[in-house]
Amino acid sequence: MSKELHHIIPSVQTEILEAFAAYHVTHQFYRETRSRSEFSAYCQWYHATAAQNRRDLAKMRGELNIFQWFCRR
Repeated sequence: MSKELHHIIPSVQTEILEAFAAYHVTHQFYRETRSRSEFSAYCQWYHATAAQNRRDLAKMRGELNIFQWFCRR
């Protein structure tokens, strides 16, 4: 009986398995490359935003605080 099923259902060819393995590895590589480039872009944006916020904070600390005159205690 098992010999009959062997003829009905062909075994998976190694070429097909190798092609799927190559596709899987290639897909993982491109996904990893894309995620790393997105992370790098995010880090650059974050550092630029942090630098701008530090400049804004230094500018605000140097300005005259008018609101403080009304809230003296």
